[in-house]
Amino acid sequence: MSQSDLLAVLDGLGHPRVLVLGDLILDRYTWGNAERVSQEAPVILLRAEQREARLGGAANVCQMLRGLEAEVACAGVVGADADGKSVREQLRDAGVDDRFLLYDESRPTTVKERFIGRAQGRHPHQILRVDSEVRDPLCSRLEGCLAAQLASAVAGFQVVLVSDYGKGVCTPELLRAVITAANASRVPVVVDPIRSTDYSPYRGATTMTPNRLEAEMATGVRIARPEDAYAAGKKLCEQLDLQMAIVTLDSDGMALVERDGLAAHFPTRKRDVYDITGAGDMVLAMIGVCLGAGVSTADALRLGNIAGGLEVEKVGVVVIPREEIRTEIMADRSARLGHRGVRNGGQDLKLVRPEALGVLAEQLRQKGRRIVFTNGCFDLLHVGHVSYLQEAAALGSCLIVGVNSDASVRKLKGPTRPIISEAERAQMLAALACVDHVVIFGDDTPHALLHALHPDVLVKGGTYTPEQVVGHEVVEAYGGQVCVTGVVDGISTTNILASLAARHGLKGPHVESPDNAHVTKDQEHRAA
Repeated sequence: MSQSDLLAVLDGLGHPRVLVLGDLILDRYTWGNAERVSQEAPVILLRAEQREARLGGAANVCQMLRGLEAEVACAGVVGADADGKSVREQLRDAGVDDRFLLYDESRPTTVKERFIGRAQGRHPHQILRVDSEVRDPLCSRLEGCLAAQLASAVAGFQVVLVSDYGKGVCTPELLRAVITAANASRVPVVVDPIRSTDYSPYRGATTMTPNRLEAEMATGVRIARPEDAYAAGKKLCEQLDLQMAIVTLDSDGMALVERDGLAAHFPTRKRDVYDITGAGDMVLAMIGVCLGAGVSTADALRLGNIAGGLEVEKVGVVVIPREEIRTEIMADRSARLGHRGVRNGGQDLKLVRPEALGVLAEQLRQKGRRIVFTNGCFDLLHVGHVSYLQEAAALGSCLIVGVNSDASVRKLKGPTRPIISEAERAQMLAALACVDHVVIFGDDTPHALLHALHPDVLVKGGTYTPEQVVGHEVVEAYGGQVCVTGVVDGISTTNILASLAARHGLKGPHVESPDNAHVTKDQEHRAA
C-alpha cells in the first residue's frame, strides 16, 4: 500500500466506540539530574527537579485511544485511595467514560514509580522503578458486578480491548463472560496478554498481540527470525480458537497469522529507541481503533508499526495523537522519494496546520530543539524578509513561521491586499533553508499559535522594542525570550510597490494603499 493510501485509511478512521478492560495503573515520574555518585553507597545520586503522575496500564490505553480520537469507556478497579482518585480524575480529564470503573477497598491502586535522570545535558534515562501493587484476583463480588455490567453493555461498542498486566482484574471468569458476550454481538476482542505459559483464559478472542518473548513462552517456539513467529502464531490460533494472532517483534515489526494458515510479515523502520514504556499500549490502541473502524488487519498493523515506533522515541508514557501519525506518514513518504519526488520539492512537508502545533512542539522538545517563532504577512517576499528570517533561525534550532491568511491580510492592510495568495506565500517561505515549518493563521494576532507552541524565542524584524512585539506578554509569562532583529535599509514591500509605480507610471489601488499606509500602528505591529 502506498503512503497516500495509508493516509486515507488514517483520515477515515472516524471515532469508533471502544471498551477497554484491564489493570489500571498510576505511573509516577521523578525527573532530575544524575551527575555524581552518592558518598553513602555506590549508587547514582538523583537531584530531583520535577515530579508528575500519568496514566499507566489499561488507563494508558484509554488515553492513547483518546489521542487517536476514539470514544472510550474504561472497565476495571482502583483502590479507594488518593492514587485511585487521581486515575479517575485523569481519565475524566481525557474524556474517558468511567461508568465501569469500580473502587476496591481491599487493595491499593497499582503504582509504578520511575526515576529518570540525565547527565551533562544528555538524553534522560530510567535509573530505577519501584512498584506498589497487589496481584490477588478480584473478589467474587466485584468480579460478578463487572461481568454483569460488561456482558449487557458490550453490544454497544465496536471493539473490546483487554489490557492484562497481571494485577488481578482479568480473571478467567470475567474474561469468559466478556468474550462470550462480545462474540454473541459480533464485536471483535483484542487481547494484549501477560507473560505466561497458560493463555487459556483468552480462548475465543478475535486476536491477541503478544510480543516476541510472550509468544515464545506461551507456545514453546523460539522466534529468532520474523518467519519463526508464523509457527508460534499458528499454534496460538489453534489452541485458543483465535481468528488471527499478531506477534509484535520490536525492531522487526509484526507478524500476522490467520486461522486459515495465511501469514505475513510487516517490517518497520529502525528507530532511535529511548524508552519502550507504553509501546505495547500504543500498538494495542492503534490496532483496536482500526479494527473497530472496519479497517483491514494489514492496514491496522502498518499503522500499529508507525504508532509503536513513535512511542519508543519518547521518554516515559506519551500520548501519540492521530495528527502526529499523519505527520510521520508524510515524512516517511518524503524519505522514500528522497524529497525530490514530492510535489513542490518537499515543501509541503514543512506546512503545519494550526491544530497540529501542540503535537509538533512536543516532538521538537523531545529531541531537545530550541523553538523560534516569528510571524507576518510576507506579501512580496524580499531580501529584507530573508535577512531577518536568517537572523531569527540563528537564535535557535527550529524556526517556525506564522503567515497571515488572505482574509487576515485584507483585514489588516485593506481590500487590495494580499498581492500573493496565502498558499504561494507559504510555499515561498517553506522553500527557504532557514525555515523549518510554516503555519497559516487567520487571526489578527498570533496569540493562539503562541499558546499552542510555547516557543523559546519570539522574534520580529523591524524597529520595534520588545514591548511592542505583539504576543510578547504571552511568551514572557512562561519565561520565553522576545527579540527584535535588524532591517535592510530601503527594502520593504511599500518601497518595492512605489518603485514599480515610479518606473512604469502606474497609479492604482496596490500603489495608493501600500504596505501599512492606511493601518494603525497597532495593526502594523500585528501584520509586519
